[in-house]
Amino acid sequence: MNSRERILAAIAHRQPDRVPIDLGATPSSGISAIAYGRVKKHLGLVAGHTRVYDVVQQLAQPEDAILDRFQIDVVDVGRTFNTQAGDWYDVTLFDGSAAQYPAWFHPRPMPGGGWNTVAPDGTEIATQLPDMNFFDQTCFPWVDGYPADIRKALPAAMKLVHWAALAHSPWDQAGQPDFWSRLRANALALRQSSDRALMLVCGCNLFEWGTFLRRMDNFLMDLVAEPAAVEQLLDALMEVHLATLAKVCAAVGDVVDIVRFGDDLGMDTGPFMSGDTYRRFFKRRHAQLYDYVHRHSQMHTFLHSCGSIHEYLPDLIEAGLEIINPVQTTCYRMEPAALKREFGRDITFWGGGCDTRTVLNRGTPRQVKEHVQERLEIFAAGGGFVFNTVHNILPDVPPENIIAMYEAVAEFSDAAEPSQSVCPT
Repeated sequence: MNSRERILAAIAHRQPDRVPIDLGATPSSGISAIAYGRVKKHLGLVAGHTRVYDVVQQLAQPEDAILDRFQIDVVDVGRTFNTQAGDWYDVTLFDGSAAQYPAWFHPRPMPGGGWNTVAPDGTEIATQLPDMNFFDQTCFPWVDGYPADIRKALPAAMKLVHWAALAHSPWDQAGQPDFWSRLRANALALRQSSDRALMLVCGCNLFEWGTFLRRMDNFLMDLVAEPAAVEQLLDALMEVHLATLAKVCAAVGDVVDIVRFGDDLGMDTGPFMSGDTYRRFFKRRHAQLYDYVHRHSQMHTFLHSCGSIHEYLPDLIEAGLEIINPVQTTCYRMEPAALKREFGRDITFWGGGCDTRTVLNRGTPRQVKEHVQERLEIFAAGGGFVFNTVHNILPDVPPENIIAMYEAVAEFSDAAEPSQSVCPT
């Protein structure tokens, strides 16, 4: 199998020839620029650049040498944008390491240290305090209440949220008049030049947009206290998202393999809302998004949702979701064996392969290998699994542990006997 075939086999719940692997195909399956630079230095890779393509989370875009070294099977179409030297400029990260920022991103130094970013009207939208590894949202446009006309006010409000204002590639180019034709041309060229599966990050968040606009505490209360306003907001968001999806499917629906949605629905201790509340506000809308993709493209549906989402998985599967990430196994009712046993026939687990909270960052290389081996024994049988860490690799992870993690996956695949078995019931 080549890489694309391997990924597609896993999604189809067929046993691939080896465990497929992701690093950096999404902004929830990537690596911080600091950790990336340290890995390159440890491996003696001096060519190229540490390019921070996701400036909010300070994530690096993995280069071909790293993708090849770790046998990565899937890439983000966004990497085909900002490819010229003039699209980047040199910066120094807070640990003193060298990196590059996109040419359009120019945060301002703050008097007390750190950096902030502002909207064209001067509104501060995000800050990175000293020693922080990300830009934190500071502007919640509707924190004091919903506007009289939600639909009319929504586009301007969305531009004040840092996730949209500081979008990663390719969406940092979305305002260009030739964006959609370039997206198609770039995706076609990437598909022809690489046998890796292609991912397009599309967002289409619903619950999260409520929290971005109203702030988390307010929006959670709105689900109970202001249901009519929530419905209006979600309807307006669906108009925006479906219009975007129509353009995505028309441009690359026959080229890209996977489209990635996002909506963090869980906490460490459980879901953000009851199952009844999820079904009231979100399930039918998620189903509408997934159905649109399935009816208008060849792409598979992928949702990033952090936290404890065990309660929602039956509904998400029924709604048409095929892939779930990051599989946050440290959370309530997210035990790997139980997830595989209950849902392994119906959904692909994209993540959960290594705990980034306590193992990858604090364990020894040997402990990391043993941990990864245990996870692979659980998740890999019968397909339905793409190896990735539980969310992004953060700056505190030693490079030796990152290397040990990928060595463990390679060793597991070398030792495994490929079969067409299905996951256990």
